[in-house]
Amino acid sequence: MWICSLAIAPPLIAADLQHERLSEVKAFIESYCLDCHSTGDAEGGLDLEAFDFSADQFLREDLRTDRWEHILRRIDTRQMPPAMADRPSEREYEQVSSTLRRILDQRSKEFPRVGTVAAIRRLTRLEYQYSVRDLLGIEIDASDYLPKDESSHGFDNITVEELSPTHLDRYLSAAQSISRAAVGGSGNGPVGVTIRQPADLSQETHVAGLPFGTRGGVLIQQHFHQTGDYAIELKLTRDRDEKIEGLDRKHHIDVLVDRKRVHQFTVQPLKGQKGWRGNDYTHADSHLNTRIRIEAGTRNIGVTFPKTFSSLSEEKRQPFDANFNRHRHPRRTPAIYQVSIVGPFDSEGPGKTASRERIFGRDYDPAAATRADAQRMLQRLARRAYRREVSQTDTDVLMKFFDRGNSEAGFEAGIELAVTAILVNPNFLFRIEQRAASDASQSADAMGQGVAEVNDYELASRLSYFLWSSLPDDRLLGLAEQGLLQQNETLESEVQRMLADERSRALVDNFAAQWLYLRNLDSITPDLRLFPDFDDNLRQAFAQETKLLFNDVLRKNRSVLDLISTQQTFLNERLATHYGISGVAGSEFRAVDVSPESHRGGILRHGSILMVTSYATRTSPTIRGNWVLENIFGTPAPPPPPNVPNLKENSAIQLTSVRERLAAHRANPACAACHDLMDPVGFALENFDAVGRWREFEDTLDIDSSGYLPDGTELESVDQLEAGVLARPQIFAHTVTEKLITYALGRAVQSDDGPAIRRIVDAAAKDHYTLSSLITGIVLSDPFRKWGTNEQ
Repeated sequence: MWICSLAIAPPLIAADLQHERLSEVKAFIESYCLDCHSTGDAEGGLDLEAFDFSADQFLREDLRTDRWEHILRRIDTRQMPPAMADRPSEREYEQVSSTLRRILDQRSKEFPRVGTVAAIRRLTRLEYQYSVRDLLGIEIDASDYLPKDESSHGFDNITVEELSPTHLDRYLSAAQSISRAAVGGSGNGPVGVTIRQPADLSQETHVAGLPFGTRGGVLIQQHFHQTGDYAIELKLTRDRDEKIEGLDRKHHIDVLVDRKRVHQFTVQPLKGQKGWRGNDYTHADSHLNTRIRIEAGTRNIGVTFPKTFSSLSEEKRQPFDANFNRHRHPRRTPAIYQVSIVGPFDSEGPGKTASRERIFGRDYDPAAATRADAQRMLQRLARRAYRREVSQTDTDVLMKFFDRGNSEAGFEAGIELAVTAILVNPNFLFRIEQRAASDASQSADAMGQGVAEVNDYELASRLSYFLWSSLPDDRLLGLAEQGLLQQNETLESEVQRMLADERSRALVDNFAAQWLYLRNLDSITPDLRLFPDFDDNLRQAFAQETKLLFNDVLRKNRSVLDLISTQQTFLNERLATHYGISGVAGSEFRAVDVSPESHRGGILRHGSILMVTSYATRTSPTIRGNWVLENIFGTPAPPPPPNVPNLKENSAIQLTSVRERLAAHRANPACAACHDLMDPVGFALENFDAVGRWREFEDTLDIDSSGYLPDGTELESVDQLEAGVLARPQIFAHTVTEKLITYALGRAVQSDDGPAIRRIVDAAAKDHYTLSSLITGIVLSDPFRKWGTNEQ
């Protein structure tokens, strides 16, 4: 087989291979790699001793390039050979790297391959939520309807090729509920929703989004499908003894609709009143219920306490910033635990809402609507929902549902039933890419394998779900319909337009939140005996700081390197107090210039990253080091071998540092191979404790933050770690590109993607590695615009 391939290979690639002097690659491997990667005892299963370095070998079409992409990546990051081994000079590194790059890039041109993308992929929970928003103009929380998606390779849009019975049942019930809310149908009577506050949420200060002069409470965005009376019931937070803390005087509670007060409750101590029995708080909040009239549409419901005073606590020691239970963090004032909303009662109909306008149109007249009007409405919705032109078969199916609902309960009931049908249609729930066998075979004859461009409609969906996690808008669909979307100039223009759109916030809330592990924050609670100032307010502030920095880099077209090193971060008073930064007041986040003395700036200094890479009781240089290797350098350590013992904690007899315990752990040869990579990087972050505060000591021991990078560069602090990353910026840009491609295509990066990624990064270097230049490069690349059937 390979003889035939060699016979038809163009002389250009053979000449280039000879020019690149494959013998130099062979000499490099023999000098620096065979001690670990030789037959019989090959480290990581990579045997290089028997490989044929002749040009004929590299001209074989069936050559597996994954090992060479892996080797090139390790050479580029200077992780091979290991830091303590005999290492090449920088000139040797650059020369062999350049040689391998040119060989692999030339091979990709001669034997084009693109990684496989699943032909049918279900929408993730967040994609479903955003798609419903953009289709029907109604905000939902998809977690109320759908189960959580499992993650793979860091993202939840990869394991979405199947539809489980659980998902199917949930989709059916969700479609019925959402279509009813969007149309404004009456259904079977009032419905309810309950919102609960986290148990460790402090409510002593102002909540962002609520009026100034208030403290605590909750802000809820809720869609009301009909105008009418809604019953609102409140419950106050109790401690584990069922006592309502802070209820030592009279307090008022305001209920707000779109920032206007519509009702005010009063709560006060029951002591001295009829029925008072000691510490019995059973009925202290039983009267906190009322009915209020609310206009149909999406409304902001606020429940909060008017702030009356801010007194200083008279204590011998500084009070904690957290206040959420009487045993360790006593509340000074009552707090809202739960808000229940049920309705409508005495309904006045659906009114005029954004969702009804999206469905029926602006000129809709219920008295004059006809079946032809219904067909036009449903075709318009289906075109957006299905992300393509609607066929007659599609229309006929929807009109059957309309006719059934119309005959039973009228025009709007028919539309509601048809909208339900749209929301459970596979063309909405799944992203389907049609792969014509004829196209694949023609492409195979020309290119040597099955590679073809996705059609315009599929490209529009790839683009919109990449940048917006949602449906293509009318402009994208129009360009696809005209056959213009495949043009490079059009794609570049659309990327810039879509990044400027507010919907690109999905790159922050969906991509960045997964890449940087921000979604893990909700599952982490540090040991409150060791970190008594921690509460949910701080947890939320951690996530917001990182999201706002990423959003600023995106919106202002800044370099991705600013994620690593910047003299500015985003703080509110709660977070600034935690970091020890003065001059920041209030609940609102704002950009703050930080000095070197504050030890703040890029993501490696963010409390979010530092906490998700720690244990509940202490830091973990191992987890932090591996996080940096995986998310900054793009070369994570291999998984641990089985039956490796856990790191022993401090004994009561001898006080030892984490560094000393890890040194003992690395004495085990089974552990050393990985820990020698991870731990030295993680040590550079040891000045930050498990909740991201700067420290100089651990217990009574001085912090030793010395370590080294995989290339052997010595580190003494986080400053030098950042400098080491910035010294070779293309490495971090390469990692960001890999993460973006994984997210954009819903599959792991494959060796076939290596040449395309390098072209993207090289092009972005001319623009100082701005985030938009990386994104644009991905959209214009073959992996994004094509599909293939190759398997290596």
